[in-house]
Parts: sequence; C-alpha cells; structure tokens
Amino acid sequence: MRGARRRAAALLTAPALAGASALLWAAAGAEAIQLKDAPGRDLTTGRCIICHSLEYIPSNAPAMNRAGWQKSIQKMKDRFGAPITDEEAKQILDYLDGSYSGKS
Repeated sequence: MRGARRRAAALLTAPALAGASALLWAAAGAEAIQLKDAPGRDLTTGRCIICHSLEYIPSNAPAMNRAGWQKSIQKMKDRFGAPITDEEAKQILDYLDGSYSGKS
C-alpha cells in the first residue's frame, strides 16, 4: 500500500515539476535574448516566453515574412494552445513583421 501511495504521489508531482522546469528554462532564455525595442515587444515577450525561448524569434527571422509569422502565430494558438487573443495575435504579428521579417 505504501508503495502505491509513493507511485501515485510521484505521478501527481511529476507534471508540476516538469512545468516548473520548463518555466525556469524559458525564463533563463528571456534573460539571454532581448528582443528589438519597438511597440509590441513587451506583449510578444510575455506571450512567447510562456512556451519557448525568445531565441526562436531571431533564429527564424531570416526565413520569415508577414505571412510566415502569421502562420506561426496561428500554429502556436491552434496546435499548442498558446493563450493569445485575436487582438494580441495582431499586435504580435505587427511587431514580428516590423522587427524580424527577413532581417536580423
């Protein structure tokens, strides 16, 4: 019985630890990468860092244009459940297109 309780506790605790670990990893990336200063930077940083390092943005920028960023944002919302409203998505798109489309 005791072993079953330990296994149950481990199963319940593991997702929380994994989530906390991902947040720490993402936060560490936020300190290393500073996005370009322009309107929409804070919103973009705040929403994108929830799921991935900010390094994703400048590393993909050379191959991206407005349509590419729009597709990427929509994928983040639809496939990965990113908590981004339609208005926020537009602001993020404007920021990424203006600051990171085909240029580093």
